[in-house]
Amino acid sequence: MPETMSKPAPPAPLVALTEDEVLFRDNVRQFSEERVRPLVREMDEKGIFDPGLVRQFFELGLMGIEIPEQYGGGAGTFFEAILAVEELSRVDASAGVIVDVQNTLVNNALLRWTTEEQRKRYLPRMATELVGAYALSEAGSGSDAFALQTRAELKGGDYVLNGRKLWITNGKEAGIFVLFATLDPSAGYRGITAFLVEKDFPGFTVGKKEDKLGIRASSTCELILEDCRVPKSNLLGEAGKGYKIAIETLNEGRIGIGAQMCGLARGAWEYATRYAQERKQFGKSIADFQGIQFQLAQMATEIEAARLMVYNAARMKDAGIPFVKEAAMAKLFCSQVAERVTSLCVEIYGGYGFTKDYPVEKYWRDSKIGKIYEGTSNMQLQTIAKLVMGK
Repeated sequence: MPETMSKPAPPAPLVALTEDEVLFRDNVRQFSEERVRPLVREMDEKGIFDPGLVRQFFELGLMGIEIPEQYGGGAGTFFEAILAVEELSRVDASAGVIVDVQNTLVNNALLRWTTEEQRKRYLPRMATELVGAYALSEAGSGSDAFALQTRAELKGGDYVLNGRKLWITNGKEAGIFVLFATLDPSAGYRGITAFLVEKDFPGFTVGKKEDKLGIRASSTCELILEDCRVPKSNLLGEAGKGYKIAIETLNEGRIGIGAQMCGLARGAWEYATRYAQERKQFGKSIADFQGIQFQLAQMATEIEAARLMVYNAARMKDAGIPFVKEAAMAKLFCSQVAERVTSLCVEIYGGYGFTKDYPVEKYWRDSKIGKIYEGTSNMQLQTIAKLVMGK
């Protein structure tokens, strides 16, 4: 079965999309089908994201969706960024996460916390050429994010950073990093500070790229800082307030991961639905058997529920309504749905589903990360429990 789907199954009706949002979504969907899908298998096998696609992301305006027009961006909404992530992930979750990190984490941090001078310096480039990455995690600092050990010391007009970062998405492609270090480890989270670190700053090196189970084309790299000099003008926000930047941007980023998981679940479901109508057993298509019909119906229902949770959280964010609980719920549920749906899709394909000649095994591999990055499922449950129980 070819990996190109000439007539993708239409999604379920979407709630409360404006005409402009529908047009935007459809444009991203068409781009994903025509430009991304032909490259998916090769990128996955090589573990390298096609640089030409990244350039096309910029040309299409997908890397600066919320950046205001005065800085060369699209002046769009967070909701539109979520639509883009979903549609790209329906075809390739690696493509989805590149656009997701750029918009929901890096650009959002820059829009909220930069000075006007920093905005003029960086935002036009973020919209047109500069890929961003978000560098918080370390080998001993995962769910306990603020246990990070990377040190920053103010020496003259520069901060000098030393340490290592791990699991940094977009690490290979990025030219700028929102990077967190501590000014004073004894101060706990109150010592955490955010910096804008450019790739060519002295003392900064991108280390090895991880060889991963899924989203293989998306680069996940180690960062090495050895007396890395960062100008004082590249402090993001206030010294000692990095924890606030980290918490708020990650809350937004979790909605993006929910969209990624929702998109890839839908992509796998579309393939499985089509295959079930083509595969013949006992003299008829397996889609004629109630057992298969019920599985496909259950999957479609869960995907729709997941999508609505993501859309609701994104709308709340755009409306300025507190959304932390809804973001955690969306990330938690969408990652569960993605893993469950993609696993069932492999089973519907039978033995073929277990081979790389067919596309669903990749969706299953890609789904696993949803329960891990940008806050594990247990961390989402902890957040939800605190908010619903008032703890």
